[in-house]
Amino acid sequence: MLEIDNLQIHFPTQRGPVKAVDGVSFTLQPGERLGLIGESGSGKSTIALAIMRMIKPPGEIVDGSILLEGVDLLSLSEDEMRRKRLNDIALVTQGAMNSLNPVMRIKDQLIDGMEAHGTKVSKRDVRARLAELLAAVDLKSEVADLYPHQLSGGMKQRVCIATAISLKPKVIIADEPTSALDVVVQKHVMETLRLVQDRIGAAVILIGHDMGLMAQFAQRVAVMRAGKLVELNEVHEIFARPQHPYTRLLLESLPSLDRRDTGLVTAAKAAAKMEPAAFQGVNQ
Repeated sequence: MLEIDNLQIHFPTQRGPVKAVDGVSFTLQPGERLGLIGESGSGKSTIALAIMRMIKPPGEIVDGSILLEGVDLLSLSEDEMRRKRLNDIALVTQGAMNSLNPVMRIKDQLIDGMEAHGTKVSKRDVRARLAELLAAVDLKSEVADLYPHQLSGGMKQRVCIATAISLKPKVIIADEPTSALDVVVQKHVMETLRLVQDRIGAAVILIGHDMGLMAQFAQRVAVMRAGKLVELNEVHEIFARPQHPYTRLLLESLPSLDRRDTGLVTAAKAAAKMEPAAFQGVNQ
C-alpha cells in the first residue's frame, strides 16, 4: 500500500544541515496497523508531514521516494497531491483543537472537506451522511450542529477521525492522537480508530511515544532515534526480544510495580551515556 525508500529530510543551519530524517525505509501493507515510536525530535512527525507533502521551508526532502500504490507522491504536482489528501491518505493530528475551525459548526467543517475534494452531498442527503460519519466514531448526530468549544477533548478528536474517514482513504496517519487526553478517553479514541479502520479497510500509521499504547494497537512497530529507523519488527517480537539498545531503553521506561522509580529516569540516564557506536551495525 505504502512504500518509503531512503527518505531524507534536512533542515539547513549555519553549522550544516540537520538530518531530521536520515535514510528511513519501510513498507505498509493494506489494512495493517504500524506503530512509529521514538522520543521527541526523533523524526516521527516529520515523516508524517513528508508523506502528506506538508514539509515547510526551510525543511526539504533531499532524497528518497514515497510510493502510494506505486505512485510516487513526491513527483506529483501540488494540485494532484491536494486531491490525494483525504481521498487516499488522511492525517489525524495531535491537537484536535488546532485542526478544527473554532467559528464553524462541525457539520460545515465535515461538508467543507468533502466538497473540497469533489464529493457533492445534496441538501436532502446531507443530514443522513453526517449522522453516518458521526455514528462511525460513536458520536450523536446532534454534534453536527455544535461548535468545537462545545465538545470535550475526546469528542473533538473523534470529529477529527470522522473527517479523516469521510472519503474512505486507503491510509490513515494518526500523529499522537491521544497525547492530550486522560487514559479513559485515550482508550475510547483508540477503540474508535480501530473500529473505523476495520470498517473502511484502511491501513494505519500510529505515531507516538507510548510503548503500552503500541502494544495494544500496532501489529508491527518501527523504532526511531535521531532521524534513523533503528528497529522494525512484529510487536510481540519488539516486546519479547528487542534487538536494539534504544528499544530496550524504551521498554525500561515503562512504569513498573517492582521498582520505586518510574523507569524513565533510569532509561534517560542510560541513553545519555550510550555511545553512538552502540547503535551501529544492529539489525534494522
